[in-house]
Amino acid sequence: MSEAWIPRRTGRPAPDALVESLHHHAEPLPSADDQQAFGQFFDRYGDARVVLLGEATHGTSEFYRARAAITRRLIEHHGFNIVAVEADWPDAARIDGYARHHAPRPRRGEAFVRFPTWMWRNAEVLAFADWLRRHNEPLPAGDRASFHGLDVYSLGESIDAVLAFLDKADPERAAVARRRYGCLTPWQDEPAHYGRAVVHGGRDSCEERVVEQLRDMLRHRIDLFHADGEAWFDAVQNARIVRAAERYYRVMYQGSTESWNLRDRHMFGTLQALLAHRGEHAKAVVWAHNSHVGNAAATAMGWQGEFNIGELCRMAFGDEAVLIGFGTDTGTVAAASDWGADMRIMTVQPARIDSYEHAFRRTGLARTLTDWRGPGRRELAAMLRTPLLERAIGVVYRPETELLSHYFETVLAEQFDAWVWFEQTSAVSPLGHERPHGAPETYPFGL
Repeated sequence: MSEAWIPRRTGRPAPDALVESLHHHAEPLPSADDQQAFGQFFDRYGDARVVLLGEATHGTSEFYRARAAITRRLIEHHGFNIVAVEADWPDAARIDGYARHHAPRPRRGEAFVRFPTWMWRNAEVLAFADWLRRHNEPLPAGDRASFHGLDVYSLGESIDAVLAFLDKADPERAAVARRRYGCLTPWQDEPAHYGRAVVHGGRDSCEERVVEQLRDMLRHRIDLFHADGEAWFDAVQNARIVRAAERYYRVMYQGSTESWNLRDRHMFGTLQALLAHRGEHAKAVVWAHNSHVGNAAATAMGWQGEFNIGELCRMAFGDEAVLIGFGTDTGTVAAASDWGADMRIMTVQPARIDSYEHAFRRTGLARTLTDWRGPGRRELAAMLRTPLLERAIGVVYRPETELLSHYFETVLAEQFDAWVWFEQTSAVSPLGHERPHGAPETYPFGL
């Protein structure tokens, strides 16, 4: 961890005036289980082009259920037609096919089996996928809301998806693509080993070949798109992932800042491609961690040179992008003690007194939406420009080193436009690998 990331140990709580202002402006929310009542509080964001919904952990049920309720409302009443999440594109395509009543796309293996499996293979996501499938069923194909992954990690599955498309659309070009991707196929199941071999082992990179493959698909877009427009778009996105992943696994050995920026630049580029593909009336909801959807320029991340999808959306869409953070104080979370370790249900420690979470806890309100946009809330926004700590738990949680591992300094008023608060939260409900009895063959988590 670099010194720029180490939070300052202020030990000082938020001023009483800030807590009082938070209490005054906070709007109590109903339970996230009451999807309709909960979602209505977010009608104010219906005119946006992009609404980014965060989470303070990758394993908290309330965050998933709240985002589902908000997204349902935005889709049903405000014309949103894209859900883009912090997941791998080929995995999310399984949910997309299920939700839009498409035949399953060819793939090498089962979806959502890469660590951390519980992040998307859980009951909360399944409930949303089932709702999206029901919502889409009576609609014309072009009006159905879609579900997509933004991430960069699916090297092997993305190579396979490109080849499967070309095998059907143009076998001659498929043979050329196989030769180009042959440079990477020995590493596709362990791509980090490829990066190590190039950076430290003197092996030539595959960059030129994967770039040329993407260029070739774009050069022949008219012929390939004519065969099947949706399948072509999916294949091109997978070719873009192969290009980004090849570079990502090289630069990850050269510094965390560069690899972080490459990943979020790719996620933003994927979001832009989705909006362009769906046309001028496209509107998107993004689900990702607070560290991705909040404006990084207002945080210790940005102060050390990192940017994220939230900052890029703010720059590209201005006020048409709404950034909403989520926070909690205590409860349980699904997480692992280390990368690749088994998932456990872990107890979340109470927030530090010098954090924004502690300030929200001091309001005495259990579940709220606090919005500081608009002229009537300038005083609150000014108070929220006091730098404090914010907690970020990913798929790994280390309570014993919580300050160094999970806190960073931020200016909340510039990081987000609003904050959804749950004083106490519970862990997500992971699903097993089996397909439940009676589920259709297109079931998104089926074998």
